[in-house]
Amino acid sequence: MTRSGTGKAPLEWEAAGIVLAASPYGEGDVLASVFTETQGVHRGLARGGASRARAAIWQTGNLVEARWVARLADQLGSFTAELVHPSAALAMHDPLLLGVLAAACAVAEGALPEREPQARVFRGLLHLIAHLREGSAAVAGLVAWELGLLSELGYGLDLTRCAVTGATDGLEFVSPRTGRAVSAAAAGVWQDRLLRLPAFMVRDATPVAGDLADGLALTGHFLTRDAFGARHRGVPAARVRLADGLAEGEATEGSSIF
Repeated sequence: MTRSGTGKAPLEWEAAGIVLAASPYGEGDVLASVFTETQGVHRGLARGGASRARAAIWQTGNLVEARWVARLADQLGSFTAELVHPSAALAMHDPLLLGVLAAACAVAEGALPEREPQARVFRGLLHLIAHLREGSAAVAGLVAWELGLLSELGYGLDLTRCAVTGATDGLEFVSPRTGRAVSAAAAGVWQDRLLRLPAFMVRDATPVAGDLADGLALTGHFLTRDAFGARHRGVPAARVRLADGLAEGEATEGSSIF
């Protein structure tokens, strides 16, 4: 539901959404960022959001039924919400799942323009959160969602065929400049200058050692250069921590990634 008023009537909308971020504001309130299919990324003040009774609602990654109200369209406005799915609490037992959840929400909050609908990105994030699975599937899902986000923002990669030969098989690298795939046969002496393309990103394959870190490094390169570079921002700390943790863990055989 969306309603625009005249005079002193407030503007308001209600929609299912994902809590992307919430930070303390004053005594007992929080500044929240909520992502919905129809309203995009929206920010507002959740009064009493830091209280014992309401703090659980405003956790990163939670699915909520949110209501936003403001007197004028360009005001910050205020949020109220009801918890629909406690994603943060359900992921709390697993550092990897919590890391994926935090990274995805931080990327959405930082890369997407405010108050612009991004229906495909929203549905992709909703699916990622609703189907968080332990182990490599969670990270693989994040990488796939980031590819979709890049595409929706106009920075899509071409991973379907080799940029040099046109071949559709043997794709093992990506040009960091063009975002196009390169086959192992065509890479030649330039391999060290290319980004590795894990098999799970181009076909149904189980990630092997190093694949998850390479997948995050691949999307991370283009997020840094394009999605965040265009907004003169750095990649969020939550995303950096996840990528660094995976790279460190996968580099040490048998170690935990966190």
